[in-house]
Amino acid sequence: MSRAETARAETVRVDEGGPRATGGAREPRAVWTLGLFRSELAITFRRWRTIALLAVLAAVPILVGVAVKIETSDGSTIGGGGEGGGPAFIAQITNNGLFLVFTALAATLPFFLPMAIGVVAGDAIAGEANAGTLRYLLVAPAGRTRLLLVKYATTLTFCLVATLVVATSALATGALLFPLGDVTTISGTRMSFGDGLVRALLIALVVAASLIGVAALGLFVSTLTSSGIAAMATTVGLLITVQILDQIPQLHGLHPYFFSHYWLSFADLMREPIYWDDLLKNLQMQGLYAAVFGSAAWARFGAKDIMA
Repeated sequence: MSRAETARAETVRVDEGGPRATGGAREPRAVWTLGLFRSELAITFRRWRTIALLAVLAAVPILVGVAVKIETSDGSTIGGGGEGGGPAFIAQITNNGLFLVFTALAATLPFFLPMAIGVVAGDAIAGEANAGTLRYLLVAPAGRTRLLLVKYATTLTFCLVATLVVATSALATGALLFPLGDVTTISGTRMSFGDGLVRALLIALVVAASLIGVAALGLFVSTLTSSGIAAMATTVGLLITVQILDQIPQLHGLHPYFFSHYWLSFADLMREPIYWDDLLKNLQMQGLYAAVFGSAAWARFGAKDIMA
């Protein structure tokens, strides 16, 4: 057994059978689950791959901010594009650095964020199987369902952390390179900078929630193979394929059913009043994908031959 396998097995023993309540009884199952969840979070966020992914995500707003600063250094402006999209937000950055948060999220959501989630989710089960540690995680009587839920919860936590890294990096960069002040909404109304920060936080939370379906899809793919690299590549490939299909006009009837179709609806949070229709459709679609692929992952993982 390798050092990694030994450490992982020891973690399972401590988590599942070690801690005892007074009188020799096992602690409640919720305590076991919380312990395993903390262990998964620590292992996930200590990996160099995870740190590198977060560093790349943090670098995107910096590059966008510096590019805009250089482009407008002679007093010129950047042309806007479609209403509520990334280009429209870019046009506002020079007036208010807070708009770099919205621009960075719009720039990373189509590819960088879901790719990072796909890597983490795709490696969740397949990576353990490839390393030979999966069977040690399943020695406890709690079963596979709990482990699968912990893996999914860890992936969802990464979704939130990754999104907040992008938003925080963008806010810091925007504050350093551009002025801050009252925010002009897409509807043309103005709100205070504090209210703008609240909208930025809401947008970050919506973007994180938009990745719930991707996380479930990646987890399902991860249960189909024992190769972490294959699972990650397949998940990322599916992400790219779906977004290509979402751009083909002849498939417009299918577009509303793609998990990426309503991703940029977060721009509606910058309207006054907020336009909820597409936001709710996005959240409903993510919930549907999470239910379908989460159930498929549970069914597959429950029947998976771990010793194979």
